[in-house]
Amino acid sequence: MMPFNCTAFIAEYGGGNTCRYGTHSIVYAQGDLADSIFYIQQGEVKLSVVSEQGKEAVVAILEAGDLCGEGCLNGQPLRISTVTTVSECIITRLEKATVLRALQDNQSFSNYFLHYLLTQNIRLKEHLIDHLFNSSEKRLARALLLLANFGKDAHDKKALPKIDQETLANLIGTTRGRVNYFMNKFRRLGFVEYHGGDIRVHSSLLNVVLHDPPHGVWALRTDENRAASHESKHRAPQRTARKPNVS
Repeated sequence: MMPFNCTAFIAEYGGGNTCRYGTHSIVYAQGDLADSIFYIQQGEVKLSVVSEQGKEAVVAILEAGDLCGEGCLNGQPLRISTVTTVSECIITRLEKATVLRALQDNQSFSNYFLHYLLTQNIRLKEHLIDHLFNSSEKRLARALLLLANFGKDAHDKKALPKIDQETLANLIGTTRGRVNYFMNKFRRLGFVEYHGGDIRVHSSLLNVVLHDPPHGVWALRTDENRAASHESKHRAPQRTARKPNVS
């Protein structure tokens, strides 16, 4: 599948404009009018939803080559999520009417768009399965590997986008404290490393995702678990005192 040429698309159909966004800028907010889609040319954004109680959940981290806001093409009147930049971004806004016309007139663009939607659908299903069946530790390992784009090239270690632990916690459905604990653990085991705030992920982190222990319960055993296990093995058995026979 050929990548989407945003410049050529605008030259042919018009109805688009490109903007630069700084880090932590809102591209669009939950509840805004849904009248366009956005193509990320450079950088990363997070797609998040806030409940009525004010709790935030990060649905996805999108990167260059991804689209967002495509729900408007299916009659969605208002945005159901907020898109915020994670890094400096270059993003192109495409008018809804322009995209609908291109889908009707341009078979190549239509094929690209269908392929993108199917790929996103698979990604969201995998994300849901991950949340339903995996521990928070394993979910974090998987999220780090995906953010580092493992599998797309042959490098052994890769840098993550500038993403904070609060965002990671909202992405995998746990607390920031748990993320901090697991990140320190991964670093201690040599799965990740830090360089001046940058995080690099080693391919060895795949061991966390791919290898499950017996009984289907996944965990890298903590120092506390090891100590408890060692103490249990070497603890002398306690004997129950016999009651004296009373005649």
